[in-house]
Amino acid sequence: MSTSRNVSPDISSGWEDLVSTALVGTDRRPLPGGSAPSAGSAAQAAEVELLERAAVLTVRARAGRRLREVRPLEAAPAEEQREVSRAACDRLARILGGEQPRLLAEWLETAAARGRRISPHLLPELLDQATRDRSIRPFLGVLAGNRGRWLAGLNPAWGFLLEEATAAGATGSGGEEVWELGTSGDRRAHLGALRAVDPARARRLLETTWEKEPPDERVAFLEILADRLSPDDEPFLEAALDDRRREVRHQAADLLARVPGSRLGLRMAERAARCLSVEDGKIQVVPPVACDAAMERDGVRAKPPRGTGERSWWLQQVVARAPLGVWAGLLGRPPRELVRMKIADWGREVMAGWVRATVLQGDPEWARELFAWDPLADLLAALPRAEQDSVAADFVRRHGLDGQLIMVLGGAAAPWGAALGQAVLEKILQVSGTQPWNLGELVRLAGERIDPALHGMAERLSLEPPIQEVAALLRFRDDMLKELQ
Repeated sequence: MSTSRNVSPDISSGWEDLVSTALVGTDRRPLPGGSAPSAGSAAQAAEVELLERAAVLTVRARAGRRLREVRPLEAAPAEEQREVSRAACDRLARILGGEQPRLLAEWLETAAARGRRISPHLLPELLDQATRDRSIRPFLGVLAGNRGRWLAGLNPAWGFLLEEATAAGATGSGGEEVWELGTSGDRRAHLGALRAVDPARARRLLETTWEKEPPDERVAFLEILADRLSPDDEPFLEAALDDRRREVRHQAADLLARVPGSRLGLRMAERAARCLSVEDGKIQVVPPVACDAAMERDGVRAKPPRGTGERSWWLQQVVARAPLGVWAGLLGRPPRELVRMKIADWGREVMAGWVRATVLQGDPEWARELFAWDPLADLLAALPRAEQDSVAADFVRRHGLDGQLIMVLGGAAAPWGAALGQAVLEKILQVSGTQPWNLGELVRLAGERIDPALHGMAERLSLEPPIQEVAALLRFRDDMLKELQ
């Protein structure tokens, strides 16, 4: 119990005496005096009497507080969104209660994408969960409706909700006034919706308020410009390289590295040409000897992570932001040969830079060759969606069940199609006869990532328990998504 400024001094001091005695023990410090013992107290243990006195002081302190003037709360505004169906609400309650808890994000994302709101009685539990899990907050901005924002205004711990996009903002239906008056989330949603239909207009809108935007907002807005990026965005992004905030400069540099023919790309290509060459059939490497101001402006971080040398760190970043198209001309080999050539020294840094460049620039040819050299999950994202499934399925068939297999599957975009789903189910069936104790994460991943409409394929494949466990989870998700339609 904490004492209040309205608690009388004798109660406060009495409480502190009791606390001191409790901390050192009644056997080492006698109970504080000041009042005659009640009848029979001599027969009672000192510990019991201490607790009794504490209870009395607690009641006295609470009863002695002055009443505060209170005003009736205004009612929550009327809702404008449709509530999810009763069946969907019941399933959400089951998920929150511990049934398939890993599906919570999918449920929330699907419901939010459809502009629905959740039943008010579930709001406190979800808002409490969002205080611990930031990843679900954007969905609650839509799902909480007006009642949720009313509650957030009453509880500071839920105040984050007031900055998330509303249903109108998330759908882009809020109008131009959202940019001037909307929440942070609404403004991001508005810019994203505008960028999808009119990229140039979205950029011009951002330019009108850019200098007034907080640093964190500038970073978030630049991430939105990644959609439908074009050479027309280069002047604005080039200017952003001079921003005071390091994160803004790095985000702008990442975007410019993706713009074909950008000045930043040409500068990085010149630096890369000074670092790499081919001699005697080997790639020779001379890392940068310094990181000057021009390199830092182009997004090269001068200070390396702990355990990484400076020249190694600078080399990786230069290679990562150089246009992938320059290497064939510079080194005289196509990507298929380059990733397999011997690199005399600094090979790990060069390969790491190429992987980063491939992910950054989304180059399918390089992704294909690098994945064959070293199957990294991040490389799958640079492949067309259909090819992701086929490449990942081939890897599953050739590779044993280990951490790398799980990581690669985690990088394949969901929902998985029939080819990848079939390959994973066959792997589960194969391993169930040799390592059944090692199947837990793969079974859960399959149930969460395979297209739920394919639950019949799993049900028919085998009666083995792990396969039927996947089938049950797929049917659970299939029913869940139908309830949210």
